Amino acid sequence: MTLLRRRLASIDAFRAITMLLMIFVNDLILNERVPAWLEHADEGQDRLGLADTVFPAFLFIVGLSIPLAIRHGHEKGMSRRDTFWHILRRGAALLIMGVFIVNYEEYTTGPALISRWWWMLLMTIAFFFVWLVYPARWAVGRKTLFRVLGIGALVALALVYKGGTAAHPTWMKTHWYGILGLIGWVYLVCAMLYFYIGDRLRVLGVCFLFFLGVSIVWNMNSLKAEMESLPHFWFLDSGGLCAFAMAGIMVTIYYRRATGSAKIMQNLFRLTVWIPFLLAAGFALRPIGGIAKLDVTPSWILICTAISIAAFVLLAVVVDIRGQENWYRLIKPAGTITLTCYLLPYIHFALLMILGEQARLPLFMRSGGIGVLKSLVFAFLIVLLTGVLERKKIRLSV
Repeated sequence: MTLLRRRLASIDAFRAITMLLMIFVNDLILNERVPAWLEHADEGQDRLGLADTVFPAFLFIVGLSIPLAIRHGHEKGMSRRDTFWHILRRGAALLIMGVFIVNYEEYTTGPALISRWWWMLLMTIAFFFVWLVYPARWAVGRKTLFRVLGIGALVALALVYKGGTAAHPTWMKTHWYGILGLIGWVYLVCAMLYFYIGDRLRVLGVCFLFFLGVSIVWNMNSLKAEMESLPHFWFLDSGGLCAFAMAGIMVTIYYRRATGSAKIMQNLFRLTVWIPFLLAAGFALRPIGGIAKLDVTPSWILICTAISIAAFVLLAVVVDIRGQENWYRLIKPAGTITLTCYLLPYIHFALLMILGEQARLPLFMRSGGIGVLKSLVFAFLIVLLTGVLERKKIRLSV
């Protein structure tokens, strides 16, 4: 068995499960009386909820995919220059979407021309116009027209945007870049590093330690106040996120070197050795900021990296080695057209808010255990809808 394919089924399965969980935990925010272990830890809390493990798993998967995608591009004849510009275009697209999405959270209806929810709905539709994979049979002019319409819509939405308060309106800002924006930053940094470093595991390991060091320095009590007084620079307060993707890159490089099932199992066993080591290191560094997603603490990075490696090893055995793929067939579209799946809930939520309270489920269906079940069903429905769109060839590509 060789692992030189563009896509590994285990990575698609991991991405599909992670995307399903991301939609699930995001929908839980709309519920009441949600069990604490399912939610994000609040600011200042030293704990790990299920929701706190989802984003790092996704960043880890971003890293898993980078070596395979770049290798596949080279096999298709892409030059290094083409690869370089592809990385820049993809990262820029994620940053643009991330900045728009995070600004809807700061949108104020007061002095604005349209409501917050219409702005959000039109924004998401514009994303589809710009980054949709249009049918090959379409003429170039037709594709260009739709993309120009999408870009024009985003420009218009930016022009009418009003944030802040009615008394003190502001224009669009980066804020914290949003989830997609942070993914964009992590992808840009780690893909560029891999582009220049290649498969040299030791050098990549040094990069991982550097990103972990950024987190340690940022969260040290003796330095934190002084660091926060510096002019805002993304890399200071969330650069540690790159550690997840760098760990994923190293895992893929090590895993794909294996040829033959015996060698693969041996390599997977060696990967599991890192799990207790990372967990022990994570708990040892707990005094530096605790286990806190919001502060990107070293403990959170190391513990979640250990969880991600454990999940990947399990899926690699089940899916890649034993070939058992049918069990995740229903949710597979979430692992193959992930961006489409991620954006669909924004359309649903915008329509829900535009229609008003009468369109919402009764409170008892949004509370406690029933609410948790509702959110799980919602996540599955979004993934199933993604599958329908995939069969209709409606998908975004970034």
